[in-house]
Amino acid sequence: METTSRTVTDQVAAGTGRKVDGYLLAEFPWYGLDEAFTGPRWLMQVGSAADGTVEHGATGHGVEPTIKVENPEDERFAVVVTVASRPVRRSADGTGVLEATSISTAAWLAGSGLLAHTWPTQMDRTLRQDWLDQQTMLAWELADDLGGESWSELMLPVDGVPTPFCYRESEYGWVLAGSAGEGAPEGVHLGAYGRGMSAYGLGFSVIKDLSAYGG
Repeated sequence: METTSRTVTDQVAAGTGRKVDGYLLAEFPWYGLDEAFTGPRWLMQVGSAADGTVEHGATGHGVEPTIKVENPEDERFAVVVTVASRPVRRSADGTGVLEATSISTAAWLAGSGLLAHTWPTQMDRTLRQDWLDQQTMLAWELADDLGGESWSELMLPVDGVPTPFCYRESEYGWVLAGSAGEGAPEGVHLGAYGRGMSAYGLGFSVIKDLSAYGG
């Protein structure tokens, strides 16, 4: 599974600086929830390689989550992560090799993204980093074992085509990961995470107009 240059955890935490420019630089299509979702939509952050190539990014739906919320159960949001399908390749500086992206990459980014918005209210702030490190490692291990018992299969439409996703729930929310179907304009892997909104019944589609996300 690929180690990305920047994790979604870091990017989401910097969400206040979101800009549409990075999304427009991507050579692959962005995905979001389909037109059945009628709530608010918002841009998050993109992740780029050392040479500036956009590798992945996320779009939000619902109420923007915050770790400062008093009652996490009151939050209702779903975030869709789009990951460019990349083969094994040399790093931008030529000093190493990057693994191919995969569904596991999308699962890892989605899992760490959910953790970025999770803060057990009973936890002392000084303990948060230790907790986050532990949970992030667990998310990594789970993403590397999509065939394990922690995951189940969930069929959801991607551009109208039923598509299998690996799905799991936790006390903090849900995470899923899969790939866009053969009808997609470019090969991409999809991840998603959320809380307060059921993953069942969601659908994904290519974003044709970023202005719907405030871009």
